[in-house]
Amino acid sequence: MLNAAALVNILGFTVGIALYALLLLMVVRHRRAKDKTAPDFLLLLTSALGLLWNAGELAVLFWKDFGDTPVSPFLLAVSYSALGFLPSVVVHSAWKSEENENKKVGWLTFAAYGLSAFAALLHFQSAIFKSAAPSDSALRVLTFGSLALLAGLLIFTFRQKLQNKAVWISALSIFALSAFHLSGQQEEKSWFVELVAHQSSLPLALAILLQDYRFAFADLFLKRALSLLLLAFTAFGLYVFVAVPLLAWHETHDRNDVQAAVLVIALWMTTALVYPVLHKFAVLLVDKIILRRVNYEKLQAQILQTIERRDDLESVLDEVCDELKFALTAREANWMQILQTETNLQTVNFTPHSAEIFVPTVEAPFYCINLKEFAGGRRLLSDEIKMLAAIAVAAARRIDALRVTEERYERKGREDKLAKFAAEAKLSALRAQINPHFLFNALTTIGYLIQTAPDKAFQTLMKLTQLLRGVLRSTEEFSSLGEEIKLIENYLDIEKTRFEERLQVRIKIPQGLKKMRVPSLILQPLVENAVKHGISETKSGGEVQISAKLKIEQGDSFLYLNVADTGAGFNEKKTKSGGIGLENIRQRLRSHYGKKAHLKIESDLQKGTRAEIKLPVKAQIV
Repeated sequence: MLNAAALVNILGFTVGIALYALLLLMVVRHRRAKDKTAPDFLLLLTSALGLLWNAGELAVLFWKDFGDTPVSPFLLAVSYSALGFLPSVVVHSAWKSEENENKKVGWLTFAAYGLSAFAALLHFQSAIFKSAAPSDSALRVLTFGSLALLAGLLIFTFRQKLQNKAVWISALSIFALSAFHLSGQQEEKSWFVELVAHQSSLPLALAILLQDYRFAFADLFLKRALSLLLLAFTAFGLYVFVAVPLLAWHETHDRNDVQAAVLVIALWMTTALVYPVLHKFAVLLVDKIILRRVNYEKLQAQILQTIERRDDLESVLDEVCDELKFALTAREANWMQILQTETNLQTVNFTPHSAEIFVPTVEAPFYCINLKEFAGGRRLLSDEIKMLAAIAVAAARRIDALRVTEERYERKGREDKLAKFAAEAKLSALRAQINPHFLFNALTTIGYLIQTAPDKAFQTLMKLTQLLRGVLRSTEEFSSLGEEIKLIENYLDIEKTRFEERLQVRIKIPQGLKKMRVPSLILQPLVENAVKHGISETKSGGEVQISAKLKIEQGDSFLYLNVADTGAGFNEKKTKSGGIGLENIRQRLRSHYGKKAHLKIESDLQKGTRAEIKLPVKAQIV
């Protein structure tokens, strides 16, 4: 008949040995040789005590079946003493997990070790003087002592959240029940009772790991431990509910040992095939339920996409702080600028309650992200530290890219500013060409009047003075079309004094267009050319026509300025070169408007010359 309680004990102690051996291996392999901190000591002590208890109890079970002598009481004393010290380690871990290491909990820790030592003394006393172990008195001391320690922890950690207390409350409660059961020396009848009584070391170990720990181990240990436990339960279930009934039925008819062997091998293979699924479930259980971790690969990708859309380093750091605060359940997240002498920091520095992430930019200033007060007593795990380091590097690269872009924009701004100054200087030089050229033509006219009509020379000189004052006051690059027409009218008045009836003028400018902005003196060279090359070279004279109109072409507005004369036309060579005045107009239009503006000249030896300037209305003022 199957003894389920005995099977549970054998399986439980075997799994316990495997788990505590795994813990001991990780502690020895990953511990820091130069920094032997308290968490390392607690883990070493936990793994050693767990191995002593489980190995001792497993040895006792096999000794009873295969040994010819009674079980050694000293083996039992060592085994039960190791179990009795585990509650003290739980209290010690609760003390170390306190933010300020509560002194009252510290005294409670010393009392717990004293209680465990007293119980161990009773076990060995019973082994030496009574040749029997364990000691019922020692187990009762541990039972009531565990309850007293539990009450003391609840009192001294009153302000701590219940979710932080739940782990060690459960562990100490289970141990108290276990010690109470063991003190009765009852026979193994119920597998559930035996599971609680003899396997209490496992929840105690989990309590220690979750309370005080360099949590990189917890990530590895919990997943492997749960995988092993699930595998053990699967094997136990297959044996109890499949193998035992089939083998019992096998005994009722003609036996075939080959079939029995095939059944056992098939169950072994089934267990091996199921393990990958069990391990995935354990990983999911640890990440999503126990540790409540987000998907760090998705988090990294999300942060990278978000900071790529940010255009300044402040928003990049703010975004990283917000994302990490939510993902790691930190109550506070901020960033600050640090001194260059502090750049020897590791990328991620952390304590049980905070983390400091250095952002390794190429050049100063450097920055540091601070996460504080993780909710629910959370600790940073190995994957989280790796994730934080990767995000810090990504943020640093984005900040470096923004700095390069900003420097490029600043350099381009300086270059644009210098180019603007150069363009303004060039435009000023071009504009300065107009004044002496116009003055030369006007003085030529006055000189002619002095010879032919001295009385009109003085009046013309006054008009020239008035005209020059208007021109010299117009220092800006742009003026209104009405102001330009007024200057041209003054100029033509002077020329009329010279040509008299030979020069006729017709100006047709709509009143609504006189406020339009145009480059200063842009029409004056065209009017001069019309008088000089059109009217003066014709004996009968002619008419100078000046007009303006607004046109809309493909949704854009353009201002057309026209200067025409009915005199002698330009020849083809002079039309292309146009002298100083026409070249000046072309360069100024090109500087202000690029290809959106143009100067067009049509000349006919019989009909005269027509000059047209096209200006985009929306881009008149640069």
